[in-house]
Amino acid sequence: METDICVFSGNSNRPLAESICGILGIEIGSADVKRFSDGETSVEIHESIRGKDIYLVQSTCSPTNEHLMELLVMLDAVKRASARIVTAVIPYFGYARQDRKASPRTPITAKLVANLLTTAGADRILTMDLHAGQIQGFFDIPVDNLYAKPVMLNYIKDQYTNHLCIVSPDAGGVERARAYAKPLKADLAIIDKKRERANESDVMHIIGDVKGKICLLIDDIVDTAGTLTNGAVALRDAGATKVAACCTHAVLSGPAISRINNSPLEELVVTDTIPLKGDAAICKKITVLSVAPLLGEAMKRIYSHESVSELFLWNEK
Repeated sequence: METDICVFSGNSNRPLAESICGILGIEIGSADVKRFSDGETSVEIHESIRGKDIYLVQSTCSPTNEHLMELLVMLDAVKRASARIVTAVIPYFGYARQDRKASPRTPITAKLVANLLTTAGADRILTMDLHAGQIQGFFDIPVDNLYAKPVMLNYIKDQYTNHLCIVSPDAGGVERARAYAKPLKADLAIIDKKRERANESDVMHIIGDVKGKICLLIDDIVDTAGTLTNGAVALRDAGATKVAACCTHAVLSGPAISRINNSPLEELVVTDTIPLKGDAAICKKITVLSVAPLLGEAMKRIYSHESVSELFLWNEK
């Protein structure tokens, strides 16, 4: 494997890429991803990759446009260097929330990004917890959409046991919440909310009995944290003894940290698909779980043409 596989990283999440390389038992590829003085992206690969399987690890998190452009230029660079197969490993897929025409004269930007990645030279996409599963259909190349659920479930099982209730923060997340509740044999509740505008939500009422229970909100993305914190207040008002949350992608923009610190949320469990910075990195309520072992194992299986779907299953300890 050491001679046939190469992993390179952009600037969005190099610590995750290095962790993956440690699991694979290889050194991270030598490359410079910089900017010219006018802001243009510059990429230079410092080793031969002819005929090799290349994995480019890059989350398209903030600053989203810069990191997306880095990934596109890296794809072009390795493709022109005669790589055999190029897999874009995108732990957090930006623009995923723009997956449909929600109102007249708006773009479907998730499809645009899919076209850009394919045109730039990606042969395969490896990502995690896409905001909408149908985004896989926007690509005409293979897409492996992993789930952080096995990592999250192991932590939940160790930390939260009796009187557990899994809560979906909105009607659209019921399937995700049920996927957590079933293996944990936990109760299920739903928060019915009315969203007035982007990044703002008003909680209406709770469907299900949460009185006297430990409630765990489940979502894929925490951005401004309005949904989670409003939901936490509603759950405590309804009699929950403790409220925590699990979210795969910690976008945490704007007032997110302030809202979390001032909310009834006792813990927010996230993964390292997006590196925490600033106040988020020192927030005592946030627990970070690593998905490097999951991504590393998926990359091994892709390389050796083995099944990736087995990684979706949770093996209870």
